Amino acid sequence: MTAKKKRPRTPRVPMPEQTPSQRIQNFDEVPLGYTPEQAQAEAERCLQCKKPACLKGCPVNVDIPGFIGLVVEGKFAEAARRIKTTNCLPAVCGRVCPQESQCEAQCVLGKKGEPSAIGRLERFVADYERENNLIELPAKTTPTGKKVAVVGAGPAGLTVAGDLICLGYEVTVFEAFHKPGGVLAYGIPEFRMPKRIVQQEVDYLCKLGVNLELNQVVGKSISVDELFDEEGFDAVFVGVGAGLPYFMGVPGESLGGVYSASEYLTRANLMRAYDFPNYDTPIVRGKTVCVVGGGNVAMDSARTARRLGAENVYIVYRRSRQEMPARGEEIHHAEEEGIIFKLLCSPIEYLGDDRSMVRQARCQEMELGEPDASGRRRPIPKPGAEFTIDTEIVIVAIGSGANPILTRNAKGVDLNRRGYIVANDTGRTTRPGVWAGGDIVTGSATVILAMGAGKTAAADIHQYLTAENGQWLPE
Repeated sequence: MTAKKKRPRTPRVPMPEQTPSQRIQNFDEVPLGYTPEQAQAEAERCLQCKKPACLKGCPVNVDIPGFIGLVVEGKFAEAARRIKTTNCLPAVCGRVCPQESQCEAQCVLGKKGEPSAIGRLERFVADYERENNLIELPAKTTPTGKKVAVVGAGPAGLTVAGDLICLGYEVTVFEAFHKPGGVLAYGIPEFRMPKRIVQQEVDYLCKLGVNLELNQVVGKSISVDELFDEEGFDAVFVGVGAGLPYFMGVPGESLGGVYSASEYLTRANLMRAYDFPNYDTPIVRGKTVCVVGGGNVAMDSARTARRLGAENVYIVYRRSRQEMPARGEEIHHAEEEGIIFKLLCSPIEYLGDDRSMVRQARCQEMELGEPDASGRRRPIPKPGAEFTIDTEIVIVAIGSGANPILTRNAKGVDLNRRGYIVANDTGRTTRPGVWAGGDIVTGSATVILAMGAGKTAAADIHQYLTAENGQWLPE
C-alpha cells in the first residue's frame, strides 16, 4: 500500500507595501494589494478543509472556503458576491478586521506555519469587483411595508441597513456627521482605510435602496419618540458607537496642544487636515509628539503625527510590548516608520510654557505586578523613577466612552453604570421596538464585532416584525 503523498507547504504570499521612507511622506494606503496572480497563488494554499475551523472565527459568517475556492478558479467577482451574501462591507473588513485573532487564528495551516491570508484575499476580490465595474445588486424580496430607522452610519448601522434592505424593509440611516462611515470615516486614517473606499461601500447600500440622512443628531434634531410617533418607523436600531473621549485626569491636560485621540484623528481624517492646503483644518503641528496608549488608536495617532511632519513621535504605554492591545501589524508598521516606544511608563503631569501650550510630559516608570480584571499584569509605579519628554503635542489615546446625547434622551432605554445601552444577545434593549449594537453596547471594540452585532440585530428585527404577538423580553 503506497503512502499518501504529502502536500508540499508553500509560504504565504506577502502583500506588496510602500516602503517606510516613502509612506511617511504621504497618506496613501500602505499595503498595495495583491495582483490576480498573487491572489490565486495565495488562495491555492487553502486546504479546503471538510470541517473548516476558520468559519468559527468570523462574526459575520462569511463562507471563507467558498470564496477562496472561487479565487483559485479566477472567478474574482463571483468570490466578492459570495462574501456579500453575509457581509456588505468586504473592502472594509479586508483592510481593518483583525483576522489574525479571528478567522486566521483558526486556520489549520497556522498550526505549523502561516495561516491562509483570508483578509488579504477578501480585500482583493472586493477591490477587483469594484475597480472593474462588476458590481451586481442582489435581488430584493417583496416589500414588507414596514420601516426601520438606523441611528448611526458606522459599521453596525450599515450592516443592519444592508441586511434589512435585502429583506424588503424601507431603511433610513440617520448620521450625525456630514459623512457616513462612523469610525471608518473619522477614526481610521487614510493610509489604513481610504475614505473613497468607505464612500463606495456606502454608495452600494444606497443603490440597494437605503435612505441616508446626514447631519441628523438623533437625541437633538429628532428624538427616538418622534421616529416612532411622527415618522412612523416600526423599529429603531441604535449604533452610535462610543466616541466620548477619556482622559487620565493628570495635571496639565487642559494645556494647548493636548488632544484626545478622537479629536486629533477627526481633525486629521474627517476634516481632512492631512490634505493641506486643499483643506485648511486647524491642527497643532510640532517636531515632537507624545501619544499615550497602546491600542490601534494610539498607533493611528502616532503614524498620523509622523506624516504631518513630526520628527520624533513617542508611544508612551504603561505596560510592556506583550500586553499592547494593538494589532501586531500596526505595531510593526509603526516601528518601521520610526515611532519610538517608551514602554512601562505613564504620564503624571504635563508642563506648559507662558502661552499655556504643552512643552513637556513628566512620566513615571512602571513595573508589572499581578494580573488585573483584564487578565493582564497590573502596572505598578517604581518609586523615585521619573523622567520627562520634551514635546509640543500630546495625544491621549486611552479609550472612549458612550456619548450621552442620544442615550440620556431615549426614554425607556436602560443604561449600565458606565453609560452604555443595556441589550440582550439579540440586541433588544429594555424599550420595545428599540435594538442596539456595537460599541454603544460593548464599549470600544473592533469593526467586525460591531458588524456581527448588527447582523444579529437585523435578523432579530426581521423575526420580531414578522412574528405574531411576539413577546419583547422574558418576564
